[in-house]
Amino acid sequence: MNPGTGGSVMAFPSIELIAMAGWSAPIAMEDRTIHVWGFSLDGSPSFVEQCRSWLSEDERGRAARFIRQQDQVRFVLAHGGLRAVLSRYLGIGLDDVALFRSETGKPSLKKELQGQTAITFNMSHAHGRALIAVSKGQEIGVDLERIRLDVEVAKLSERYFTPSEHAMIMQSAQEQRAARFFRYWVSKEAVLKAQGIGLRALSQCEILMAADGVGAETRVPAGSLLQGNWKIRLLSCGEGWEGAVAAQGMDWVAQCGLAGC
Repeated sequence: MNPGTGGSVMAFPSIELIAMAGWSAPIAMEDRTIHVWGFSLDGSPSFVEQCRSWLSEDERGRAARFIRQQDQVRFVLAHGGLRAVLSRYLGIGLDDVALFRSETGKPSLKKELQGQTAITFNMSHAHGRALIAVSKGQEIGVDLERIRLDVEVAKLSERYFTPSEHAMIMQSAQEQRAARFFRYWVSKEAVLKAQGIGLRALSQCEILMAADGVGAETRVPAGSLLQGNWKIRLLSCGEGWEGAVAAQGMDWVAQCGLAGC
């Protein structure tokens, strides 16, 4: 089922379900296909501690730096749950899912696991929800944001977006501007995360929204740090949310993960 089409809205069940499911065989992954999983970041205290045990020392340190306990728990659940999802594709135990972060912060499988599989992934979590995208043989990016009405849409879009994007947002009715701003934002973020490039390139990534409101493409200026030819699929994440997944080329298919949609 394609997320974002015809009223299909992604479900966000507890992330604890993915680790508790008794699956006996790895999930098959076709080339040029993306599985998108949606989860809510809640779980029992015992599951939180189980997730914490799966994290690297660096991740446990990052979790501890959050001031609010709720933010610590959500970080632990997101990163522990990510390993639970990846283990289903790799066919290995959770303790064996070894990750590392690039200099720009993009996570990937460690080299010893990359030699066994072409699985790639990306994750985004915000305000108690998470999206995890998994693919094979291509770099991918995913982003999730809750629509916030307190954001200074006019100022931020004028500063960080292209003139055409800013104009499209400001042409919208006042009550629609925040949603449209975040639609562009998640699209840009998904592309930047796929390439491991930070927010400094926001204005270099022009989003060309399709008429169907589901797809989008990118246009980048000559000499940009960004690669071109990225396709974006907007995800239906429920009222008050925007999500997007991005991959390069025009011949891939996005599908909901087995958590449902």
